[in-house]
Amino acid sequence: MDSIPVVLQQTAARVPERPAIFFNDQTISYAQLAATVERVAAGLAKLGVGRGERVALLLPNCPQFVYAYIAAARLGAMAVPMNPILAPEEVAYIVEDSASKVLVAVERTAPLALAMGERCACVEHVVVAAEEIPEGALDFRALVAEDTSALPEPPGAEELACLQYTSGTTGRPRGAMLTHANLLADAAASAEAVHMAEGDVFLSVLPLFHVFGATVTMIIPITLGAASAYLPRFEPLAVLETIQRAGVTIFCGVPSMFAVLAALRGPQGPDLSTLRLCISGGAALPLDLTPIIEERYDTTLLEGYGPTEASPVVSCNRTRESRKTGSVGPPLPGLHVQIRDEEGREVKVGEIGEICAFGPTIMRGYWNDAEKTAAAIRDGWLYTGDLGHVDADGYIYIVDRKTDMIIVGGLNVYPREVEDVIRLLRQVRDVAVVGSTSKLRGETVAAFVELHERESLDQRQIIEHCSEYLARYKVPRSVRFLQELPRSATGKILKRELRARFG
Repeated sequence: MDSIPVVLQQTAARVPERPAIFFNDQTISYAQLAATVERVAAGLAKLGVGRGERVALLLPNCPQFVYAYIAAARLGAMAVPMNPILAPEEVAYIVEDSASKVLVAVERTAPLALAMGERCACVEHVVVAAEEIPEGALDFRALVAEDTSALPEPPGAEELACLQYTSGTTGRPRGAMLTHANLLADAAASAEAVHMAEGDVFLSVLPLFHVFGATVTMIIPITLGAASAYLPRFEPLAVLETIQRAGVTIFCGVPSMFAVLAALRGPQGPDLSTLRLCISGGAALPLDLTPIIEERYDTTLLEGYGPTEASPVVSCNRTRESRKTGSVGPPLPGLHVQIRDEEGREVKVGEIGEICAFGPTIMRGYWNDAEKTAAAIRDGWLYTGDLGHVDADGYIYIVDRKTDMIIVGGLNVYPREVEDVIRLLRQVRDVAVVGSTSKLRGETVAAFVELHERESLDQRQIIEHCSEYLARYKVPRSVRFLQELPRSATGKILKRELRARFG
């Protein structure tokens, strides 16, 4: 197997004039994409980026994300994609933990990037893609070097392509080390499973900083020679207009996106006749959404599953005829799934246990964290932390999270992180954070607070306090004050009881 930049060069040689990216009024061919990646790689090399180093990306979905991601990989370095809406403290942790040498931003994220450049000693250069470049930053356009003759040999398939940070149960982000082979194997298996092809046009509105978006709407199209239409953010009317304008055939999203679209479509509107397939992941898909989307958009909606550590897709329903209601489908070709008990033994069909995956898509481990790596990967098997069961046909059903992770609009929120922030308030004796069901976002964050005697706080004060420390999607949408949190005989807060009582 080759590396991602080599696959791009091969695709460009095979279909040089075929559109690779649609963005605003731009159409970028595969020949242009491949050439620009080489030139950006040469520019990064001039900044001192070499094999094994890290390039952090504070970018929305745009051509510069693709250029920088693959250019870093071309040098044998690693991309470190980051969510641009994270709080500064969260961004600083990722930049410093990864020891990123270069930080790439756009106009909107430039102030945050420059602040990180001042704060984080590891950052040597901040590069900004914008019309006007702020003081202290380098112009992305100037980074695109003319001379690519000194570029090193491309990396091998087993070298690391990116550090994909994902929150841990302790609330500290962990960098999943994903190789070129991991990502390309997942791309190939996903494309095979649902019959993606060169003639497809993908809608890239899932954030590319998330591995779901990166794999299915950036890497898969490159392997096939297909096109991808990029949108920086999810705006429902823009989505429908882009489907018509670009002739989109495949739309991958999270349930909250499909919930919005289900409520939007009327008898009139853009021509969406090219849209043949929608795929949902990132959170459980409400059962009532599938028939609504399929009827109103005359398409097929299939559900899949996978954690970041598996690059990420582990399973997916294949066709409308073969899918099973409530299931996330069988494993992808080449992947194996077992349901295991607490002792690591495989359980019987239909029994609930931890979902474990094995195959070429499984990460190498967590960056700078051998202990967490050893806990997550045992004898090559990834212990996902998700509870589920399989049926006699091998279809996987997700039952619950082994941890108490909350999924808000497809993004992970770990309660411990939010709880630690709320506990900074001196009035708080204890707190429990759980997920509250939301039709629009899958889940929202709900906090249950126990105050010290004779102390007082209101919901607004807690939400404002959290907003200072946390990204917006992690901030509680609701706060309830309880005289006493429910506890077990050993004093452990019973979150399951809170979810049952308050939903």
